[in-house]
Amino acid sequence: MISKNKLKLIKSLARKKIRKKENLFLAEGGKTVTEILKSDIRIRELYATPDFLEYNEKLSEGAEQLVMVTNDELKKASLLREPQNCIAICEMPAPADLPQKMQGLSFFSDGIQDPGNLGTIVRTCDWFGFNYLFCSHDTADIYNPKVVQASMGSFCHIPVIYTDFPRVHQIAGASQIPVFGAFTDGENIYRSKLPQQAMIVLGNEGKGIREEIAAHIRNRLSIPSFHAGTSGAESLNVAVAAAVFCSEFRRNSENQAIQNGS
Repeated sequence: MISKNKLKLIKSLARKKIRKKENLFLAEGGKTVTEILKSDIRIRELYATPDFLEYNEKLSEGAEQLVMVTNDELKKASLLREPQNCIAICEMPAPADLPQKMQGLSFFSDGIQDPGNLGTIVRTCDWFGFNYLFCSHDTADIYNPKVVQASMGSFCHIPVIYTDFPRVHQIAGASQIPVFGAFTDGENIYRSKLPQQAMIVLGNEGKGIREEIAAHIRNRLSIPSFHAGTSGAESLNVAVAAAVFCSEFRRNSENQAIQNGS
């Protein structure tokens, strides 16, 4: 059973201020919770249905406190439109440190606001083996329940680091990592020769990359529209754009590896 006090706490974790104060965040759903149980993140309390526990008995032992609940109880506690089979109250891990040297591929989020977009980008980065996701301080919170849900547990696998662009730009420069940006007036990404290592800047959903950051980006890329008419979509969703960038950079890397015989 979920007590009234716990129910109140669960609901309050929708707010960033409370998450920060309590150093806790919420995770819902079997896939997400399973990934957390496999990680070093501590689950303070796990509320789960018998169905979830039946298939995840061994993993569930990793929770400090395990409470079996009904579907109706989870519906009352859930922050999702469609409640899942478990809810976990988790402790926030210590923030990842900025790397002294950058390598491989990474993104920098310049003020992405929508939690669903950020969570999807995290999941996409995980799939394509990106090393880091750097975020400006006004980017959506990685521990927002909607971000956690959209990432499907991928936030456990890739460092998400909130920082200032000048700091990451300096590290990229010292590491000889070129910086690319997603622009509407950039070079056609499908006709560009892309390096195996890069940091790619993604802008805010409505405003794009802010001017003070754009001024430091020499490599401007765009995803062209192939719509033949005049009434097509005006732009791509930023999470979709991120997936295109991931795919194109990885495809170029694979082609280079084939050409080099590796």
